[in-house]
Amino acid sequence: MLRVNRLCKSFGGVKALDDVSFDLAKGETLAVIGPSGGGKSTLLRVLNGLDAPDSGSIEFIDSENKMVKGTFGLVFQEYNLFPQYTVQGNLTLAPRLLGKNYSQADEILGKVGLSDKKDSYPSQLSGGQKQRTAIARALMLKPDILCFDEPTSALDPKLTEEVVNIINQMKGDQTIIIVTHDMDVMRGVADKTAVMDNGKLTRRNDLEELRT
Repeated sequence: MLRVNRLCKSFGGVKALDDVSFDLAKGETLAVIGPSGGGKSTLLRVLNGLDAPDSGSIEFIDSENKMVKGTFGLVFQEYNLFPQYTVQGNLTLAPRLLGKNYSQADEILGKVGLSDKKDSYPSQLSGGQKQRTAIARALMLKPDILCFDEPTSALDPKLTEEVVNIINQMKGDQTIIIVTHDMDVMRGVADKTAVMDNGKLTRRNDLEELRT
């Protein structure tokens, strides 16, 4: 289980995260919705260690209620692929630098439907293919929690559906946090939802209101 407890983060006196707390069980998908500037992306950056919180804690708890180590992976809104590397090169770069195994690259590319694009460069890919490459790259390090920052914001409806299908294929095996403006995406993937505005997170345990 992921346990986030009273996270706070301010920039220039503005509270981007204001006493944020939530739990997420293994295999669940949490969708966080809310307006731009509400703190959603800051939450992902703090969870992934890209920004340090001012206070609060991020803990992984095992079945015996003991703290254990856990890892996050992040799929960026703008993909952030390295243009000088092929699809396969983008996947294997981080594991190579960290001295970790990267033999699973072909398997992961198959899961996201990119086996035939492994030797292509980002400039040769469609928006949907770039997003799938970013997802595959994040999976290479086997994160306990996979985070998505607005994964469909630059995609048309057909490509959005493709990405939603890939996320749903991972559900159950992969714990996921996704921030999005897209209510249809939220309805399509979430087990749980939360609303974030002005740095505050409000849990929504019942999805029925949002599904109607």
